Amino acid sequence: MQDYSQLLLLVVLILSAVIHEIAHGYTALRFGDPTAKYAGRLTLNPIPHLDPVGSLLIPAYLIFFNVGFFIAWAKPVPIQPQYFKNPVRDMMWVALAGPMTNLTLAVSVSALLHLLAFIHTPPLWFVDLSAAVIEVNVLLAVFNLIPIPPLDGSRVLAYFLPDSLQGFMAKMETYGLLVIFVLAYFGALTPIFSYFAKPLVYWLS
Repeated sequence: MQDYSQLLLLVVLILSAVIHEIAHGYTALRFGDPTAKYAGRLTLNPIPHLDPVGSLLIPAYLIFFNVGFFIAWAKPVPIQPQYFKNPVRDMMWVALAGPMTNLTLAVSVSALLHLLAFIHTPPLWFVDLSAAVIEVNVLLAVFNLIPIPPLDGSRVLAYFLPDSLQGFMAKMETYGLLVIFVLAYFGALTPIFSYFAKPLVYWLS
């Protein structure tokens, strides 16, 4: 990418995080929970979705200073599992909707890029934009699938755990982001991105 790469990554990150949260909200609505709809969170307008710290300050710092690890989040859509017929199972699908949407975006843009490259050399701006979309969305998907509350992977894991451990996972949510930040800072999450995110980004690019 060229000189604008960091800014491009940040813009793509914000839009991708918004789409991630909308996917949660729409899936919850499909399972009977209208909370996100009534809260005005099923919109592409990024303002209602942005967390000033998780969507702007932290990712901007990490991207512009190339710190070496990746953490970002948007404001979670409000979800009330009591609307669900099977709360634990349905919550798993709601949680998976976000990362799966990010992966779908990455794969779709990759397919379009390769199709255009097969027909004719695509313009440089489109190559840069595609690279940013692929990288950001793969990172978002992999990061959110880490099974530490409040990340989406913890909701998926909870479906397969006994009730006693589900309660433990719920209690962890208060400290989860701190745990994630500490793990990322000390490089404990690096193998996850090295073995899962980087090969997928390379394959799609």
